[in-house]
Amino acid sequence: MNTRADTFSELSCRPIAFVRSPYAQRIDAPHQPTVVAGTESGAAVDAVIAFVADFPAAAWRDLAGFERIWLLFAFHRSEGWKAEVRPPRGGGKRSVLATRSPHRPNAIGLSAVELVAVEEGALRVRGVDLLDGTPILDIKPYVPYADAFPGSRAGWIDAIDAAQGRHSAPGPRKPRKRPRGEDVSGS
Repeated sequence: MNTRADTFSELSCRPIAFVRSPYAQRIDAPHQPTVVAGTESGAAVDAVIAFVADFPAAAWRDLAGFERIWLLFAFHRSEGWKAEVRPPRGGGKRSVLATRSPHRPNAIGLSAVELVAVEEGALRVRGVDLLDGTPILDIKPYVPYADAFPGSRAGWIDAIDAAQGRHSAPGPRKPRKRPRGEDVSGS
């Protein structure tokens, strides 16, 4: 088996679908799919995963019957990355790979969402933390016996939970006030 790093010096992906979500800006979306406190509705919202025109329906038809699916997506609005970031729950800087920051070496994200319906050309889902227009790179079924490890340790997050309470993650941040005339395009 070839394990040389240059084997995949460049990897290209193309979206198989795009999200149609009520979240137009990062400030509107929850930090995690299940943490909706502080969002406009305060509830998990419905969204649509609309497949690209040439993607065959046979590729998703057997998702019917699954309660949850994993969405692998591109953080299409991410603008670079840093080795350390400040998570929204506090506790100082953390290494980016020990966080769920959208600013990653490869801007790839993963969310487990509720599958509401399998439709013609689309999936209806609930509980997204994705912006409208987010490119979906892949979809996998959530399989409870293989994907759930409820007793697992969560590193530095366990210390935050002990101090602030479990599930203390904040909702979306309030927009910062911009000086008059500051450009807000691309946000």
